[in-house]
Amino acid sequence: MFTKHIAVYVVCLLSSLTVSAQEFSQFFTNRTLRIDYNFAGNADSQQIAVDQLNVMPGWYGKTRRLSEVPVEGNGQIIVRDHHTQQVIYRNSFSTLFQEWLSYPEAHTVRKSFENVFLVPMPKDTADVTIELYNSHRKVMAAYTHRVLPADILIRHIGEKDVTPYVTLQQAADTAHCIHIAYLAEGYQESEMDVFLSDARIAVDALFAHEPFKKLRSRFNIIAVKAPSRESGTSEPSKGIWKNTALHSHFDTFYSDRYLTTLNLKDMHNWLAGTPYEHIIVLVNTEKYGGGGILNSYNLSMTHHPSYRPVVVHEFGHSFAGLGDEYAYEAEQIPMYPHDIEPWEPNLTTKVNFHHKWENLIGKDKLAGFYEGAGYSLKGVFRAYPDCRMRTNETPEFCPACRQAITRLIDFYTE
Repeated sequence: MFTKHIAVYVVCLLSSLTVSAQEFSQFFTNRTLRIDYNFAGNADSQQIAVDQLNVMPGWYGKTRRLSEVPVEGNGQIIVRDHHTQQVIYRNSFSTLFQEWLSYPEAHTVRKSFENVFLVPMPKDTADVTIELYNSHRKVMAAYTHRVLPADILIRHIGEKDVTPYVTLQQAADTAHCIHIAYLAEGYQESEMDVFLSDARIAVDALFAHEPFKKLRSRFNIIAVKAPSRESGTSEPSKGIWKNTALHSHFDTFYSDRYLTTLNLKDMHNWLAGTPYEHIIVLVNTEKYGGGGILNSYNLSMTHHPSYRPVVVHEFGHSFAGLGDEYAYEAEQIPMYPHDIEPWEPNLTTKVNFHHKWENLIGKDKLAGFYEGAGYSLKGVFRAYPDCRMRTNETPEFCPACRQAITRLIDFYTE
């Protein structure tokens, strides 16, 4: 709801070194390689550095279509076999670092941000490349490093002292499903029953919406009981700072309702050893707010009356890569250049509209081009008058978003 994604649309054409389908077991073991990075810099220059390599038991991401991505994102992580340079895994993402680069502060100071990515553990030496894209599809920063699976300094985590968790829903086929972890933030040990209740509310809210409702059996869901020393979350504008599991806070980038955490290593440490890929952080607060970042995480407050629509909306961002469909009267920062097509499947500038909702036009009398989306009153269009990605009051995702979500779920599970 509050994350302003940088608009990029990087066309991912598979090279001759990339195969359309690989045997997972040929290249990977059933373990997860977690790579911790630091992204640093300012609006003029950006750097990427490896912080730590970690290995965890089990792999809970895709095992087919390994070199493909269903949405392009603002960046990609690409794993190549070192000997042949064949792409054996690829995933897309967005980051708070890239979003921060669009703000005026990035022109005057330098900052660093933690970022964590999960890839299957290679069997043999692999080259891992991180690429960050700017708003015009260009690579603004890239870094390639080598991973040797036998490296003794790869840290083993998640093998003991695993954070307690409860399975809220088991997928029909746990080998080919989408794994979601709800993670407690701002709940003390004595409040875990409240957290579990809040997590079940979020599950019910998500699966009240199509297409999640009809495809519910394809999701495996857990609730991870990470305890905090204090209840709630930090509110810097009020001088309130809490000691919580993830050190989340409102006022991200000085936006009152923007609720995030910058401590991604802590987040993944709490999750180590649990079956997870997509992360939904539930924050124990009555204040309205949230945020969602593609293939990273989303946060939502739990005790505001708008909890249900917000947690679903934010999952639209973090899971499906959907863009916000509302607009501001005065847009301070243009997030979607009008000469580039957004990669988000529910937004268009009409530069390259193919493979979005063109199949719905003429079949649904409401489908079309409604100006005012992606925070812009002009030049960016949505498919329908209203949608869950536009307002909290709309009870459903619009048909264009439902179609995009269905395609994504099919990509991961069929």
